Amino acid sequence: MAHIRVFRHYLHLPFVVLSVIDGLVLCTAIYLALYLRFFGEWDSQQIAATGAVFVALNLLAMSAMGVYQAKLQEGMSGMMLRTILSILIAAATLSLIYYVVEDWVWYLGRGVLALASVLAIFLLGISRSLFFFIADEEAFKHRVLVLGAGRRAKEMVDQLSSPLDQKGFSFVGFVPASPEEVPAPGMPVVEAGQSLRDYALSQDVDEIVVAVDDRRKHLPLHELLECKMEGIDVVDAVTFYEREARKIPLESIQPSWLIFSDGFGAVAARNLSKRAFDVMASLALLLVTWPVMLLTILAIKLEEGLRAPVFYKQERVGLNGKSFYVIKFRSMRVDAEKAGQAIWAQKNDSRVTRVGAFIRKVRIDELPQIFNVLKGDMAFVGPRPERPVFVRQLAEKIPFYNERHRVKPGITGWAQLCFAYADSEEDSKEKLRYDLYYIKNQSLLLDLIILIQTVEVILFKKGAH
Repeated sequence: MAHIRVFRHYLHLPFVVLSVIDGLVLCTAIYLALYLRFFGEWDSQQIAATGAVFVALNLLAMSAMGVYQAKLQEGMSGMMLRTILSILIAAATLSLIYYVVEDWVWYLGRGVLALASVLAIFLLGISRSLFFFIADEEAFKHRVLVLGAGRRAKEMVDQLSSPLDQKGFSFVGFVPASPEEVPAPGMPVVEAGQSLRDYALSQDVDEIVVAVDDRRKHLPLHELLECKMEGIDVVDAVTFYEREARKIPLESIQPSWLIFSDGFGAVAARNLSKRAFDVMASLALLLVTWPVMLLTILAIKLEEGLRAPVFYKQERVGLNGKSFYVIKFRSMRVDAEKAGQAIWAQKNDSRVTRVGAFIRKVRIDELPQIFNVLKGDMAFVGPRPERPVFVRQLAEKIPFYNERHRVKPGITGWAQLCFAYADSEEDSKEKLRYDLYYIKNQSLLLDLIILIQTVEVILFKKGAH
């Protein structure tokens, strides 16, 4: 399989393997640096601890910089540039640790740290080049045969048309389930003169995706059972789409699927741990960012005068449809909605002030929402809260839109990582696909992944308008 599932979240296997290899390479780098510096004369227990810190911080920094998602978009050069930036950030953090607790990290002094970082860049470049040369992208893809060649199959192909969505599989072909299914142009239809089982085995098929237009009439259960007994996975089109695109296909699901599929349930222990995490993280972030918040207040006052309001409160829809007021630094003019009507935020919006444009790009305007989290109206991770007027409009036109209110809204979320800023009904529909995936598969691990990768969103301006 090209994906592995951890706490219900799908991780792309090649990048999991690559992160393990990177961890081993980083271990090699730190031990090689220590050997060149001390020639084997060191405390092995102390080295084990400091080496683990070096490896963990570098892997964390690379995850935050999107290193394990950049290969298909930017190539090896983009991956290595992000890696170098990550190692510099990790080195700066370790240098700070060195000065604060010098006795504990004695062997990670500046000389050893600098040498280990340089060696890490060099060795990572070699190991990744070898990795992608020996095990190219196709080696990790599983071969998929689609049972069905009609409307549902065409919808699935269209929804998975992006190269990023197809990084884990390749289509072998489409087998019509009935004469009524009319294949769309361009779909490689298989006219198999043998049984489904024999054809799948002859083509080394790893998985059969069931995308039949009418399962009640044209589902060959016996043939599918034979394939399953031969070790070929059989999944329905919705599950396949969810796994590969990591979002939910709104057009293909029914209320019964929401009921019977795993996930979508409230677990008291998870809610309690999530709330404890939100409070601790909010207090820690407040402790770190209060100087930035103070400078933002001064900048707003300098641009618009001492009487200009600093904060902006706006009604949003939260958990179970209950309204609350979100707090943000004001980034638009005071008269941004002087007509009294809600207006979608636009790219390059003329209502945004100069200070507002900057704090939006680096997401500083979101920092006061820490107080919303402490109050309990929001969580750190969840769907972004929307205004009541927009919620009413979108709920009338988009199926399952109100399901996003089954969890607390968040400062950041899965949709913010995977999709740009929503400024239209169609964009909101696409973001709902990601929000439903998060609600279905939410866990502390997924929350941590989202928080770590939010660093990339901030640094590379993804989704910031």
